[in-house]
Amino acid sequence: MLEELASTFPILTCILFLPVIGAVVLWLFDDKDMVRTSALTIALVELALSVFVLLRFTPESAAMQFSEHVPWIPALGVSYHLAVDGISVLFVGLTAFLTVLIVIYSWDTVRHQVKLYMMALLALETTTMGVFLSIDLILFFVFWELMLIPSYFLIKLWGGGAERHYASLKYVLYTLLGSVFMLVGIALLDLNYHQWATLRHMEPTYSFDLLELLSAPIPLSQQILIFWLLFLGFAFKAPVFPFHTWLPDALVEGPIGMAVVLAGLKLGTFGFIRFSIPLLPDASKSQTVVMVIMVLGLAAILYGAIMALIQQDFRRLLAFSSISHLGFVVIGLFALNYQGLQGSLLTMINLGFSTAGLFFIAGFLYSRQQSTQLSSFGGMAKQTPLLASFFLFIGLASIGLPGTNGFVGEFLILLGTFKANWLFGGIAVTGIIFGAAYLLWYYERSMLGPIGKAVKDSISDLHPREALIASALSVMILWIGLYPAPFLKMINGSVQALVDRLERGAVASIESKPQVKVD
Repeated sequence: MLEELASTFPILTCILFLPVIGAVVLWLFDDKDMVRTSALTIALVELALSVFVLLRFTPESAAMQFSEHVPWIPALGVSYHLAVDGISVLFVGLTAFLTVLIVIYSWDTVRHQVKLYMMALLALETTTMGVFLSIDLILFFVFWELMLIPSYFLIKLWGGGAERHYASLKYVLYTLLGSVFMLVGIALLDLNYHQWATLRHMEPTYSFDLLELLSAPIPLSQQILIFWLLFLGFAFKAPVFPFHTWLPDALVEGPIGMAVVLAGLKLGTFGFIRFSIPLLPDASKSQTVVMVIMVLGLAAILYGAIMALIQQDFRRLLAFSSISHLGFVVIGLFALNYQGLQGSLLTMINLGFSTAGLFFIAGFLYSRQQSTQLSSFGGMAKQTPLLASFFLFIGLASIGLPGTNGFVGEFLILLGTFKANWLFGGIAVTGIIFGAAYLLWYYERSMLGPIGKAVKDSISDLHPREALIASALSVMILWIGLYPAPFLKMINGSVQALVDRLERGAVASIESKPQVKVD
């Protein structure tokens, strides 16, 4: 009975639209406690649905599962096509998990316009889910752009910094600039499919569906052009160095909830592995493309780490740390081998627990000292031992301590990078050393030693809701660090299929067209 229900129930549509429907329902309530309780209930139901998908997902399979496909604009080849595979399924669970934690964190930290804040947060969850679930590129692009609306208002209205208006506008303009190039690239993919399908008298002659686009070979010169157009769209969003300048402003000036989403969900690099590499395999492995992107990735690792080392503000330190970590993801992706792709995909998930966790820690620190400047801290471990312990543990996960989730992902990335180019691997290792330096140095100065003059006389340790957030993140960090097999099994099938496509190239296309499996 359960299997029959799972095969007919449109669970991905429910996951996609439940948060935004819940946001509309919240408009009916005026009581703040009712709004908070309802938002948490909606987020928990969303998490339960996402966990159901994870449990029903067939591991080590490259097939698209839970597929829902309905024509939307048939004349243009646009469809409503949702599905998950090993590349996207973990992001669905991570998005739902982080949203629950953000609602819990915001319970007593967001006090003005609570209803609008929760509505914006739930709307953001829907658009983010749309990015991860969409198989049609136009549908993907719609959700990619719609993300800007709740993101803009979350940074502008609930940000704590004096420059939040500037930061919100800068974030929107940067993303829109990249999206213009990406849309041109998507249109060229459609035109190429149209020419190929017309010559073979196939229907449909237009398509934006990933599975159909995969079957249409693309000349190398055109692949390279489309690759760079898509690259700009994803690079601005990721952000890849040197398109990163909006990120420190948004992460410092915006609310903690928005910082968790921006730093914890790697949407730009997801775009690379979801669309750019499989659709344009010959361009992706061309020597010029690999060299340019590897250099940018290594520059991000070193630049982000060195900049983090000199920061006095913890949130700004985390912003540059995020840029450095993203550099590791990029070099792993464009090592273009099994270990590199596997490690990058797992690291994108891991950062949703470690980097997002550190931003929650920054929020806990701010709520006690009304600042994240180093001068406001010192010796706080004596007064807040639980906060200091979680700070240290999540920080160690961020620098890749063995036994934590960060070690598994970074080890696989470095293994893949050394296999591709030993020199690039050697340079990347220095980023790990810098990462340990900036995080442990900040921890030592803020938590250890004599109590700082600016530290309040009476300062409380973690509250129950804060302890719940930190504990939930720590459990996931330990689980992936000590027993990563279930997570790797989820992604292995899709990673292997991607490696096979890279080896064959885009010419052997029809035979490599993925199956659609409905579970």
